[in-house]
Amino acid sequence: MSTEETKAGEVGAFDIAQIMHAIPHRYPFLLVDRVVELVKDVSCVGIKNVTINENFFQGHFPTMPVMPGVLIIESMAQTAAVLVVETLGPAWAGKLVYFMTVDQAKFRKPVVPGDQMRVHVKKERQRGNIWKFSAEAKVDGKVVAEATYAAMILDK
Repeated sequence: MSTEETKAGEVGAFDIAQIMHAIPHRYPFLLVDRVVELVKDVSCVGIKNVTINENFFQGHFPTMPVMPGVLIIESMAQTAAVLVVETLGPAWAGKLVYFMTVDQAKFRKPVVPGDQMRVHVKKERQRGNIWKFSAEAKVDGKVVAEATYAAMILDK
């Protein structure tokens, strides 16, 4: 992809209100706080600020709080959903994006309160309403989790 093509697809940052307009998730299950970089039909970088106030820390684990791996994967999926909606356009805002597969998930380091997790999502391919992504979650520039996954967006 040329630099001109990348610049043409770049979109500015998304705040929480714009994310909530794009995807239907809400507290306590909204797991992306901000999008700092988005290139339509290519990639997206989202941020999840992890705090001790997260409801899942009450039970996972009370003496050693660790963000559940499945919620890290969910954060990746929500970041990808913002990319899908922005790529397809405003008519797709708020549509449901469902997981179809999760493959090659690896968890390299625990994510704990105080961490800022940056989720880097890259579109691998799209066929119809089915999208495939690869993603990495990073804390302080180090990969803490990675996965590939497929999702379907429904026009209902």
